[in-house]
Amino acid sequence: MAVIDIGSNSVRLVAYERLSRALTPLYNEKVLCGLGRGLAKTGQLSDNSVQLTLATLARFRHLSDQMHIKSMRVIATAAVREASNGQAFMENAERILSAPLTILSGDEEARAAALGVQSGFYKPDGIVGDLGGGSLELVEVTPGHIGEGVSHKLGVIRMQEEASGDAKRAYKLALERLSEDDAAASLKDRTLYLVGGTWRNLAKLHMEVTDYPLSVMHGYAIDADVFASFCQDVARGKYEDHGAMRAVSRSRKALLPFGAAVLRALFEVGKPSQVVLSALGVREGLLFDDLEEIEKQRDPLLDAAYELAVLRSRSPKHARELADWTGAAFDVLGVDETEDEARLRKAASLLADIGWRAHPDYRGTQSHNIIAHAAFSGVDHAGRLYLAMANYYRHQGLSNGAFSEAEANILSERLAERARLLGALFRVAYALTASMAGVLPETRLELAEQKQLTLFLPNQLSGLQGERLTKRLNALGRLVGREETAVAVR
Repeated sequence: MAVIDIGSNSVRLVAYERLSRALTPLYNEKVLCGLGRGLAKTGQLSDNSVQLTLATLARFRHLSDQMHIKSMRVIATAAVREASNGQAFMENAERILSAPLTILSGDEEARAAALGVQSGFYKPDGIVGDLGGGSLELVEVTPGHIGEGVSHKLGVIRMQEEASGDAKRAYKLALERLSEDDAAASLKDRTLYLVGGTWRNLAKLHMEVTDYPLSVMHGYAIDADVFASFCQDVARGKYEDHGAMRAVSRSRKALLPFGAAVLRALFEVGKPSQVVLSALGVREGLLFDDLEEIEKQRDPLLDAAYELAVLRSRSPKHARELADWTGAAFDVLGVDETEDEARLRKAASLLADIGWRAHPDYRGTQSHNIIAHAAFSGVDHAGRLYLAMANYYRHQGLSNGAFSEAEANILSERLAERARLLGALFRVAYALTASMAGVLPETRLELAEQKQLTLFLPNQLSGLQGERLTKRLNALGRLVGREETAVAVR
């Protein structure tokens, strides 16, 4: 299936493997057509932008045919809905694409962006801000609820033109238009979820300037006061010649100060506690809305992790058994988990064997890199590193450093310790199973009265005893403060 998104600045084709809770993009192409350029002054889509957009749509139609797309959704936003010649454009687009085009209202666009955030985060709670070329949509999102959206004429192309290229003036215009907005006012001390290409590029620049260690946009979180100061510097042109600007798309550079100006105004009016970047927005929100209610309730992180286990592990059934076994082991060892920590442990267990085809010397590093940078949703950056570190330890051993100092700053000490413990459990489990299903459910860990850590095996598995298993059980024992360990058969 595919979505073609005709925005005021960019036109994008995204093809997905199938409709699911954890969407897998097969192909993604964007062309900056600038369809909304000049609209604020003329009220019309310019001929040059229209021709470029229609040519782009013809290419997208051809690509979709090559990919055997069975279902295509075509949407357009602010530029097309506001232009006096929007209807004529729509008819030409539908003829080229042989598919109906839906023009989203401002409210519909806000709701779709909020659904995208709801689909991409674990229990999101805050305000979604979706900045495009022509408009800014604001809407509240909480677990299971989406508020009433509002659309402002604050898109970056519109701001650049209305402010005659002056970012300071754009800031004042944005401040004036947001000052009476209820959604902006309800931001105080909450999270602002940022959607849109200009804001993503602004965050990319911040990552480069601060040498942030994890180059993943989705879930990137920044203190609001820190980012407000950064936005002010961007709007003033501080980073125009900075080497970090290489991270910004060349076609977005001129718009960056205006995206920064709008965001700074939103900070001033709303006073949020932090901003969090979302790679999922209107397109993913519309697809999320198409799911059955029971599918919407599924965990996207666990679905994606299991799908990766099916594709790359030796036994997906073993991966599920490992999730249950580590949960039982945490109970035995007295390790309490929050709901979020439990789902992270399950996901790490599902991913524990995806690196087995790599050379033994590099399995830990490759697993860490794949997991830390995978296109997962429903997980923040600390959670990503927890998953990656647990699987690094599983392959490389508990004494090796699994993460850099910069990565350590993202994690809490609690999660770092639990990643190491989980890695130690993985090492015991794989010494028992060689990744084959049916073994782990027959075994269990126990803490005896004298606090000895004992691994119990049924009689038919007694042949699994040996030096490797003993060493790994001893390492686990030392980690949990149990110097005495034993493998017992009964």
